[in-house]
Amino acid sequence: MPLMSFLFRLNISCLVIGCLASCHRQQHDDHTLVFWSSSNPEEIKFAKQYVDRWNENHKEIPFFFQPVPEGQSSEEVLLAAVVGKTTPDIYANMWQGDVEDFARSGVLVALDTLDGFLDFLYARCDTQVVKEITSADGHIYQVPWKVNPIMMMFNPAMFRAAGVETVPTDYSSYLEAGAKIKRHAAEANLGNQWLGISEVNPIWWQRFFNFLPLYYASSQGAPIVKEGKAFFNNEHGIGVFAFLQKLYMHDYFPREQQKGQSDPFLASRIASTFIGPWTIQQNERFKTEGFEYDFMHMPLPDSMTGPAYSYGDPKNMVIFQTCKHPQVAWQFLQTMLLPEADRDFLALSGQFPRRKDLDSNPLFVDYLQAHPELIPFARQAKYLRGMDSAQYMKEVLDIISQEYEACVVYGLKSPEEAIAAAAKAVDLLYLNE
Repeated sequence: MPLMSFLFRLNISCLVIGCLASCHRQQHDDHTLVFWSSSNPEEIKFAKQYVDRWNENHKEIPFFFQPVPEGQSSEEVLLAAVVGKTTPDIYANMWQGDVEDFARSGVLVALDTLDGFLDFLYARCDTQVVKEITSADGHIYQVPWKVNPIMMMFNPAMFRAAGVETVPTDYSSYLEAGAKIKRHAAEANLGNQWLGISEVNPIWWQRFFNFLPLYYASSQGAPIVKEGKAFFNNEHGIGVFAFLQKLYMHDYFPREQQKGQSDPFLASRIASTFIGPWTIQQNERFKTEGFEYDFMHMPLPDSMTGPAYSYGDPKNMVIFQTCKHPQVAWQFLQTMLLPEADRDFLALSGQFPRRKDLDSNPLFVDYLQAHPELIPFARQAKYLRGMDSAQYMKEVLDIISQEYEACVVYGLKSPEEAIAAAAKAVDLLYLNE
């Protein structure tokens, strides 16, 4: 029973009964489709607008819209809905790393079997993205929708004050900047000032903001898992661990939480951080007059050439097998994926559509020219990786996180030892596949 074994592996079977009550699907007739969005207010507003528009013109098969019901996580709510056969027809916030697990459990529609899907997909996305989202069985179960490129945000004034004349772009110059900031803070009696900050907690999704974007930057988008085996036990994985370990070893990054009365970056205690475009809205709201900040690609290995890739944190759209009208569901989704809709979504949420014409379509070019603070992310959007189309990606990131804590944060292992141990554990995870 692949579905039940899937639930057991994710350790949520004990939560199923409790979650079922919270995510019970309202009863609708066979001619009403159910659409779930994320609970983000901007996405609720965007989705409701398109559902209302559809319903005005398609009264024969309308949509019932709601945000994903509350629970400890949206994934647990979805899994409970799968067990109770109360899944929505469409879910528009699926983490790319979950799709293969759901697909192998037989609960998602193979979208490439729907009329017009492949033509639409290739018009929207480049071949690298199509390859990335293609499942092991050759089918495609997700529609690429939105990304949040992870980049290095930095405070130019802090760098200048410490004598760092140019923004550090590689490992050596970044480490040198850390030494200068630390020395300047001591000489000027400024208290603790740090080169950067990154979450030390060994929670799998925190690797979105350190190991993953740095690994993709170093390897130009190489996979984490390939053909059922760990692929990160290489010069890139080891190099990233070694680089990050030095940041903590030399006290350039704090191990302690910096949460307090104010944002440490906006308070000029942190010179850089690795973050996505959503931070712009917060910065503009809370920064002091004259505060400077800018964005750069992730630090790269010394002397590296070629484009700097990063992690894009993609969230995609899926149709569940419980849908009685999958072709209609796909027709609706296309209305939310048109260039005009993507531009509206970018303007409303600050999140980027995952499409190949951001730098050529006048809709996006004109919008970005009017909002130049987004241009670094638009450029980065051409060089992104999501998650590999493989099972157990949460477990893979959890394994990496355990070794990350031991090696990078506390220096209890060498980078070579930690990466090798993580790769061995990942290989065991896939051993019986």
